[in-house]
Amino acid sequence: MSLNEADVRAKLIDPALHARGWSEDLIRREETDGPVRVIAGKPRRQSKGRVDYTLRLPVTAGEQRIAVALIEAKAERYPPAHGLQQAKMYADTKRLNVPFVYSSNGRQFVEFDSSTGQTHDPAPLTDFPSPADLKQRYESNKGFSLESPGATPLLQTYTEGESRRRYYQDAAIRATLEKIASDENRALLSMATGSGKTFVAVNLLKKIADAGQLRRALFVCDRDELRTQALVALQHVFGDNAGAASGADPAKNARVIVATYQTLGVADDDDDASFLRTHYPEDYFSHIIIDEAHRSAWGKWSEVLRRNDRSVHIGLTATPREFDYEGMSDEAFADQRISRNNIEYFGEPVYEYSIGQGIEDGFLAFMQIHKYDIFLNDYRESEVITGVQRSDLADRPLTDSITGESVAIDEAREKYESTSFESFLLIPERVDEMCRHLFQRLLETGGPEQKTIIFCARDSHAESVAIAMNNLYNQWRQDQGLTPAQDYAFKCTAAGGGSDYLPEFRGSRTHHFIATTVDLLTTGVDVPCVRNIVFFRYLNSPIAFHQMVGRGTRIDPTTGKLMFNLYDYTDATRLFGENLKTTFSPPKGGGTDEEDEPEPADPERAIVVHGFDVRITDAGTYIMSTDDEGNAIPVTLEEYKNRLAASLVENIPALDDFRETWVNPSERGEMMGSLPDNGLSPIVVRQLEVKDEYDLFDVLAEVGYGQAPKTRIERAEAFGYKNGDWLSTLPERTQGAVRAIASQFAKGGTEDLESPQIFGTPEVWAAGGLSALREYGPPAQTISETKRRMFTA
Repeated sequence: MSLNEADVRAKLIDPALHARGWSEDLIRREETDGPVRVIAGKPRRQSKGRVDYTLRLPVTAGEQRIAVALIEAKAERYPPAHGLQQAKMYADTKRLNVPFVYSSNGRQFVEFDSSTGQTHDPAPLTDFPSPADLKQRYESNKGFSLESPGATPLLQTYTEGESRRRYYQDAAIRATLEKIASDENRALLSMATGSGKTFVAVNLLKKIADAGQLRRALFVCDRDELRTQALVALQHVFGDNAGAASGADPAKNARVIVATYQTLGVADDDDDASFLRTHYPEDYFSHIIIDEAHRSAWGKWSEVLRRNDRSVHIGLTATPREFDYEGMSDEAFADQRISRNNIEYFGEPVYEYSIGQGIEDGFLAFMQIHKYDIFLNDYRESEVITGVQRSDLADRPLTDSITGESVAIDEAREKYESTSFESFLLIPERVDEMCRHLFQRLLETGGPEQKTIIFCARDSHAESVAIAMNNLYNQWRQDQGLTPAQDYAFKCTAAGGGSDYLPEFRGSRTHHFIATTVDLLTTGVDVPCVRNIVFFRYLNSPIAFHQMVGRGTRIDPTTGKLMFNLYDYTDATRLFGENLKTTFSPPKGGGTDEEDEPEPADPERAIVVHGFDVRITDAGTYIMSTDDEGNAIPVTLEEYKNRLAASLVENIPALDDFRETWVNPSERGEMMGSLPDNGLSPIVVRQLEVKDEYDLFDVLAEVGYGQAPKTRIERAEAFGYKNGDWLSTLPERTQGAVRAIASQFAKGGTEDLESPQIFGTPEVWAAGGLSALREYGPPAQTISETKRRMFTA
């Protein structure tokens, strides 16, 4: 009988690695928190994910070991290259950032070298590279020696040990320091909101400082709240050597200075950079970190970099790199200019970590996407080409949104695209119906008192939505026999002094539940308790969109938040799938950045029109997943099931083989780990198809092999009549115990059959439990046969 994956590691790979010089201190198993999935309507944390082996180079005692290789182990029955594709996905610069990738079945191994793109033929494990071999190849690959001064920061240990850092944070830090060690002084990191960019920045500076290579550092961010957040993190490590520049205080006594664009006088093109020029001479800083590098199209603030052109420049961003310009709006074109400038200046990102990866790993909250179509009479606004013609307004009263005075029909546009709604054409019935629909969704998913951000088109739209949500809430309270309440929903915009309400939104559990905003909550505001992100606003900016979604991705241990809902009424989530390009396509006619700058729209009155019949229909629920490149993509349930089925039958082509695999816990674990999303895909399918009463066996048997599913109760009841002949051969007490054990399947499925606690249940205990099973033979053998027969067709 061939060895399973666990035995392959313990009995074959571990001894072979030890024989080649890979001692235990050079081998690490990286873990993730374990993804969150919704089971029986509630989010639950699944078991931790693991990478089989990360191999690290030996260094001098007290120095940081450097990860260089990944080994993916597979069961002995598989060919040695079986795990190579999976290992390559984890090894690249979007996961572990190691150059060498291996797959092994315990007898042979296959190597992929990312520097050459070559996959080598299978070889016996006795020929596996030694630590010295990989050290020499790593140094040749990277272009520097680990003994060189430039590599010294790489060898500095984490101040608080390695337990606090996550695998991708370590990978991002290594990728940045490797580029610096290669005599390049610019690096860009693209990491999703909530993944810990500040942690990465702090530890980068600390390692550089511990190596004796930090003279003075500048951390530049946007908004006071981000400055405070960064300062707290830096002072935790640097103490009084970290300070914040503000007003007339340049904090020059500090070794690490945190400053906003506004303080430095470089926030806008018409700023004079006087604070920067007055207090910090040229080349004053040895290292500069630009937080939120996507926040500007390299306007005035780039002077910070130009005045310190010999320093190390590190850019941090939370959004994708580049966007396809063709057919996109001015907003999206501006996004692409920012991305182009980032790539031209910093180079391609040395490391990327997407929202999809964070969700898959369990470091970010699980996301469910709910899309809706909105109809105005016969018009379907979810299609960009539709809208409202001037002729459709002819028989309706039109008024000026500010003065309330009548507006002549010829003052209206020839056509209002749906993207103009709430900005230039205000339809009160639309706002009311969208709010009513959203409020009903909140009632169905835990109640109205959930922290929610609604992104609106403009200040007046945010005001209208807040009023409508407050009215709905108080009507609901009245229906419940409760007293009216104030400040359920509030406008959180710059014009309305929204920042003053943020502490209440963040901390109150009795009021300030719904924040209606335009841009104020896009960045710089950390509210982990937010459970719903809502788009009532049309968007064409992928950068703005990803920032808005990022407001919901943080897990909140305080409130137990593990997931959030994204309610999309305006097709904003299409921006998850914007085509990424590696080259920039300027608009026709070319031109410089200044010439490319979109002209501001002429002032236009907003017209209010009544009388439309508004209907909202469900356009589908989507699951946030990742593609082969690690990019975040929402997929339909049907697409998700197709991916699951393909993966399942690729490894186990026949239903009978699947059944035999299922009843063996170790083999089942290997199989589940090979499925999409670290084996959590069948759980997602079960939840979204509302099949909580089915065991995962039946979910997979239907998806992969077309077998008609049975509920746990149906399968437990069928066990008796399908196996009557076998049961009649058992001693009477054993037969009763087996029937009692089988009945537990109806409650908890496969996991209950395998739980040691099953013998303590009243039914099994009353039937004689273990002693009754022993009358027939070894209890483990009888339970195994019971499981096998439970899943027989």
